[in-house]
Amino acid sequence: MLMTETGEPRWLDEDEQAAWLALTSVFLTLPGALDAQLQSDSGMSFYEYMVLSMLSHAPEETLRLRDLAALTNGSLSRASQVATRLENRGWLKRWPDPADGRTTLASLSEAGRESLVKAAPGHVETVRQLVLDPLTKAQVRQLRDVSLRIRKAVEPGDRPIFGAHGS
Repeated sequence: MLMTETGEPRWLDEDEQAAWLALTSVFLTLPGALDAQLQSDSGMSFYEYMVLSMLSHAPEETLRLRDLAALTNGSLSRASQVATRLENRGWLKRWPDPADGRTTLASLSEAGRESLVKAAPGHVETVRQLVLDPLTKAQVRQLRDVSLRIRKAVEPGDRPIFGAHGS
């Protein structure tokens, strides 16, 4: 833990405390709101939507399961459990990687693509209403930059972030 010269912890000042509490409020409320909209409109969770979305952005709509877990910030176990649910719905296919039998590949199925395409408009509208519309264009760019800086501090590795540079 970093300390001041006097050996005291580096306590948050009033502005820092307000910023931190505002950010934690977003952490606690936004995922539930996104999840509720997707469950209501499409019968899928936000995490399931992100799994399908990451596959849709991948080359040939296929990823190693461990890479899919990393991209969705989930454990391999969680990604595997969700993949099983999605596979049972016919939205995803899994098979051993022919190049490495210890690795499982996951691919978006046609039905999964259709479900994602159906879910996307409502999800995007919710993202707009809750996150983007309250902000100016400049604030949206600042939100991106601030989020990427925080992400890099939390996870300094070179793990790709879909959409980090407008893709």
